[in-house]
Amino acid sequence: MKRVIFLFLDGVGVGSDDPAVNPLVAAHMPVLRGLLDGLAPTASTGRLSTAQAEFIPTDAHMGVAGRPQSATGQTAILTGINAPERLGEHYGPRPDQRVRDILDEGGLFAHLNRIELPSYFCNAYPDGYFAAIERGKRLLSAVPYAAVAGGQALLTADDMRAERALSANFTGEGWRSELGYTDIPIYTPEEAGAQLWHIAHPYRFVFFEHWLTDYLGHHRNHPAAVDNFQVFDGFLGGLLAAADLDQTLIIVSSDHGNVEDCTHRKHTENPALTLLMGAGRDHVAGRVRRLDDFAPSIVEFLKLGD
Repeated sequence: MKRVIFLFLDGVGVGSDDPAVNPLVAAHMPVLRGLLDGLAPTASTGRLSTAQAEFIPTDAHMGVAGRPQSATGQTAILTGINAPERLGEHYGPRPDQRVRDILDEGGLFAHLNRIELPSYFCNAYPDGYFAAIERGKRLLSAVPYAAVAGGQALLTADDMRAERALSANFTGEGWRSELGYTDIPIYTPEEAGAQLWHIAHPYRFVFFEHWLTDYLGHHRNHPAAVDNFQVFDGFLGGLLAAADLDQTLIIVSSDHGNVEDCTHRKHTENPALTLLMGAGRDHVAGRVRRLDDFAPSIVEFLKLGD
């Protein structure tokens, strides 16, 4: 059964080769470097096809000047609609009504569910998140909004306990150390990647969101970003080792640049990082140039020969 697993890393662009600036270069990432024949995912590497992966610096501007932002970038990924062009600006971090209207119009979760290709947003949220939403103190960002609009209830601590969901920080450790959930499963990065594969089995499209990359970029926290990418590398390795790559396309991508340049706190205008691995990667790579190319490419892959 064909399946797409989308690993979304917020705020990761394709930057310089300077390890003092770019934590993607400074980090020890044997899995990612192995996929790219020892090269780093930087601007000097450029678009690259290897025996195991496609590396695609991906246009986050989509014809609109200015620094790309989260709400419109994520909406373009999740709808195939050029949200910045529609709005006449890059907008974020969270959707306003204009952006929510685009997600309602073309959301990928809803579309796939309508055509009987079940989708799943696998991140869990703690009780405090739901309480803040209920009090009107927090707005849903684009990804959970699109999942809810597609008919899925957001996952909770109970879903973590039942091993139906993952933490945004990969391992679940933060749920214990920072949120006080003493009974939440804890995984190594590799175990978390393998667990994502097990969670994915009933679904044709599974989306995982990791936001810490953008947070660390905004805080110019280069050492923590290096550590975080090393955890991600283990997570990716665990997923690749467990997955059926003959039937599964794995996408790693982002909405805009940020953490790849820790010299300032702002988003960058660099291309977004994209990696494709597994089934159909060469065909999909031929279609992906911009953020709004993902949704139609995913639908085509899942329907082709289905």
